[in-house]
Amino acid sequence: MHQALLIPDVFLEIFAHVNQVLNPSSTGEKVLARKSIAALATTCKTFHEPAMDLLWSKVDQLEPLLGCVARLHPLIYHGGSRWDSTWSKGVEPLSAHEVRQFLRHSARVHSLNVQSDHFFHLLSVVPIEKCVFLRLRSLTWRLSTAKYLDLFLSRTLRRCSLFTINQNLKNIVARCAALEGLSIKKLNFDASTADELSLLSDSVRLCKQLVTLSCPPLDWAAWEHLSDLPNLVRVGVRDVQICSAPAWSLERNVANPTQFLNITALSLQVNSAGYIITVLQHSQFSSLTELKIETDLLSSEEAEQLFCALSNCKACQTLQQLEITVISGSRHQGSSLTAIPHLLCFAQLQTLRLVCCFSYIYLNNDLLLEAMSNWPHLRTLEIEGSCLHPSTVTFCGLFTALRLCPHLHTLRVLIDPVNIKVGPNKIQHTSLKTVDFDTLSPIVNTADVARIIFNVLPCVDQVNQFTMHTEGWDEVNRHLKSLKAAVLH
Repeated sequence: MHQALLIPDVFLEIFAHVNQVLNPSSTGEKVLARKSIAALATTCKTFHEPAMDLLWSKVDQLEPLLGCVARLHPLIYHGGSRWDSTWSKGVEPLSAHEVRQFLRHSARVHSLNVQSDHFFHLLSVVPIEKCVFLRLRSLTWRLSTAKYLDLFLSRTLRRCSLFTINQNLKNIVARCAALEGLSIKKLNFDASTADELSLLSDSVRLCKQLVTLSCPPLDWAAWEHLSDLPNLVRVGVRDVQICSAPAWSLERNVANPTQFLNITALSLQVNSAGYIITVLQHSQFSSLTELKIETDLLSSEEAEQLFCALSNCKACQTLQQLEITVISGSRHQGSSLTAIPHLLCFAQLQTLRLVCCFSYIYLNNDLLLEAMSNWPHLRTLEIEGSCLHPSTVTFCGLFTALRLCPHLHTLRVLIDPVNIKVGPNKIQHTSLKTVDFDTLSPIVNTADVARIIFNVLPCVDQVNQFTMHTEGWDEVNRHLKSLKAAVLH
């Protein structure tokens, strides 16, 4: 063996390279990667420990570790096949000696995904308060129970993803003081949910080092605590069953806006529009670059409040990506959402997606021109609303506005197919590649429309249509294909 390999930093660098090259994306590749690393572990004593650390650093389910117990190995890997959920039924718990076999590699595990509790009875001999994963940094707990969870609560834990809210949550955040990423998914809502959400807010207020947080709705005391966390940059608040979850309220007796100086990404996917409006009305996000809003049953009054609050949350000079989706029927179907004027202040906007299937989003040539003059960095514009109101955006208005957004590559709008005059000397837009158009009336001159798109949008190979008059756009695409084929020949 070359002398250079006796230097720990050298072979650790080699191992890191091997792990990167073998970064598996499929089951077969994962098996091959583990076999390759296992082979390194048996090459020599020098390689053994770092290779074993790498081999066991990420464990998806506990069966591989339990497979280190001689008695359990044939039950788990019977016939050479992968284990099933019934292998541990009726099996006696581990003895003290077998626990040592199980623990032989548990201290090497950095990332662990626990999906089943059917084998937990095997660990009953282990003291419940003892952590057996001393170097664990990332834990995904996909169970509705917290029994035996203490076995996994390492003081080195940095990221934790839970699918339950119970009294152990405070214990988790108290024991794992270094926690940087916390994700909690509430899978169902029942009579106890209000108490659980109160417990969640109390637990979040114990976290001091959070960088990312994803969880169900919080109370305002928890929000104010988040504003004091210097490292927090990403927050996501979500009702998992957004269409059927209760409409959680948020206290409104807030005197002054709360300053969130460091949050760059915020996601509010809550069925209660009032909750979202309150958060925005009483908060200022001076570093916000990404905002995603998803809500249900937005009335015209709530829509006005929402967009006003959004424009006043101090993100005008930072916001780059904005997505707003109303996922269910509006209380006033066919009503107009005058959203665009409220968003003109976001000078750095690069991505805008507005989706509201039961209200139309007002847009005409003049407003589109004003919007694109205010958004020179825009790359994606997707506006999808109800088809109950005619669009007054014409091809001429669209192509005039496009000149102001030279970086735009994705466009989705409702357009008027009747007025296809575009005027002389239209400048080609060479960045736009993906176009989704819809129309309220059939396209009469499909060949002319194709020729216009061919001349002004040379990088567009076809027009995608998302709700109506697909036959007309199919015909446009056939003409467009013929025009491009003629140029190639």
